[in-house]
Amino acid sequence: MTAPPTLARIAGALYLIVAVFTIFAGLVKARIVESGDAATTAGNIDTSATLFRIGFVSELVGATVFLLTGMALYLLLKHVNQMAAAAMVTFVAVSVAIQSLNLLNQKAALTIATGQDHTGAFGPAGFDQLTMLFADMQHDGYLIAQTYFGLWLLPLGYLVVKSGYFPKVLGVLLVIGCFGHLADVFARFLAPDFGANISLFVMTPAAVAELSFIAWLLVKAVRVPQPDGAQAVVLA
Repeated sequence: MTAPPTLARIAGALYLIVAVFTIFAGLVKARIVESGDAATTAGNIDTSATLFRIGFVSELVGATVFLLTGMALYLLLKHVNQMAAAAMVTFVAVSVAIQSLNLLNQKAALTIATGQDHTGAFGPAGFDQLTMLFADMQHDGYLIAQTYFGLWLLPLGYLVVKSGYFPKVLGVLLVIGCFGHLADVFARFLAPDFGANISLFVMTPAAVAELSFIAWLLVKAVRVPQPDGAQAVVLA
């Protein structure tokens, strides 16, 4: 049986990989996809096809490692509350499934933008608009997956608070981060302009919570709760 400190560091390392690869993929899309400008987007994808492909693979790797992260945290925290741990992994699995299937939209945009076989059927303007359509669908599909990126933080935050392995403030921050994700998703779908304006504000608590949790897992691992009056011991 793997010791809790080892599981914690494995989970932390996996979570860090998720963050790095997912952020990189997001930066690639932000650099290449120009919202509302089909011609520029199609041209950017065509001229930066290799970078776009790397972003595609980066997000796929991030999604895969996210599932492994959930599994590692399940093993670490299932003794606290197995139902909550199962809910956590279920939300992770659903988000990974949606995110992975959604990558087909990004691949379709890449195929259309870099292939000349489609121009005869749709014409140059239609060609660009079709590329933009799939790029927009990929964006919206990611937002749908983000619903579950947020929801997994709710049982995770509960488990963090109850486990005694971590400072309770980390668990509270993770729960707040859950609602930040959900607010971002629903605001962007219900009022896109308003959602874009508040996105940074509502997503900041989630970013702080998740990065703090990653840092604790990697640096401190876990601490063992002691009887009342005794100081908790950090297992590193």
